[in-house]
Amino acid sequence: MALTIATVLSSSLLLFMMVMMMLGSLSEAQMVPATFVFGDSVVDAGNNNYLPLALAKSNYPHYGIDFPTKKPTGRFSNGKLPSDLLAEKVGLPGPPPYLSIKNKKDKNGSISIPLTGLNFASAGAGVFNETGNQLGSHISMTEQVEDFSTVYSKLSAVMGSGGASKSVGKSLFLIVIGSNDMLSYYGSSDLRKKFTPEQRFNQMTSALKSQLEMLYGYGARRFVVAGLLAIGCAPVQRLNTKNYECDPELNSFCNAHNQILRSTLQQFKSEHTDLSYTYFDTYTFFLDLLDNAANYGLTETKAGCCGAGKLEAQFFCLPLSAYCKDRSTHVFFDRLHPTEATYRLVVDAIVDGPKKYVEPMNVRQLVST
Repeated sequence: MALTIATVLSSSLLLFMMVMMMLGSLSEAQMVPATFVFGDSVVDAGNNNYLPLALAKSNYPHYGIDFPTKKPTGRFSNGKLPSDLLAEKVGLPGPPPYLSIKNKKDKNGSISIPLTGLNFASAGAGVFNETGNQLGSHISMTEQVEDFSTVYSKLSAVMGSGGASKSVGKSLFLIVIGSNDMLSYYGSSDLRKKFTPEQRFNQMTSALKSQLEMLYGYGARRFVVAGLLAIGCAPVQRLNTKNYECDPELNSFCNAHNQILRSTLQQFKSEHTDLSYTYFDTYTFFLDLLDNAANYGLTETKAGCCGAGKLEAQFFCLPLSAYCKDRSTHVFFDRLHPTEATYRLVVDAIVDGPKKYVEPMNVRQLVST
């Protein structure tokens, strides 16, 4: 009789039962059911590897040199990204790239969705669909949200609408987007003639709010949103300044954008009182980090670790590029992207930092809501 019952239990039903058990009692180390990641190259765990026409890829040495596998994965850093490290902080594995599972089918012909989360981010992406077009194929923020809607439908089919809603509602949604939109505006005389900085930044935050609204519609209730860092301090931006200092105008643009983003998130919360969020002031944290780098064991704040030319920033990190021996002392790995050492400091601040850097609460407080 037991064998007969077992044969009629479908894999979906068994999975549903497992999910219900998981939601009923998360392990002590596991603070949330899953993490879902959206954004650009700062958190792209390898989605662009699956886009044949994408120019923004890091699937070659020396990227990944300090990753556990010691191999390039498509992450734009020497090791782990904020998305990996945040997942670890809440007791989960780093979420895999969505495109790595999109076309994989289980024995029943269905996509097997990891219950602990997915990464939808894509290098070159922005809040505007046209951002990053010069970099070939990429997945815009709007498309990333659409991909999540597909995943949500799959979860609902397996877990039931109630189970999917409960799991998604308790999960973390990490959003790291906007740098490419900012660089596109900053470097375009046409856009700067057409829109004032305030107009453009309002457009950026309005577009992002619409995308967050869509995620809210699919059950997202816990958001972790990063403001723009001081992009003017990236090695490639320092090349255009005297004594390789930070670009003050670009930094002022980033700061102005972030003030509007903070207000936008406050409005978003006022319209949906059942959601909670952590806003990370990447800009302030990053400038404080640069000013006090030695306190964190960081000694090189201007040059990249891997690249070529002045500040190792005239060219991207390539297989034939020289690279520094000790990545733990560098703020930046290539001419634009930080090292894992920097990202660890960032995530520590996101999870347990003071209100100077996170508002209205840090992630540890967020997961208790």
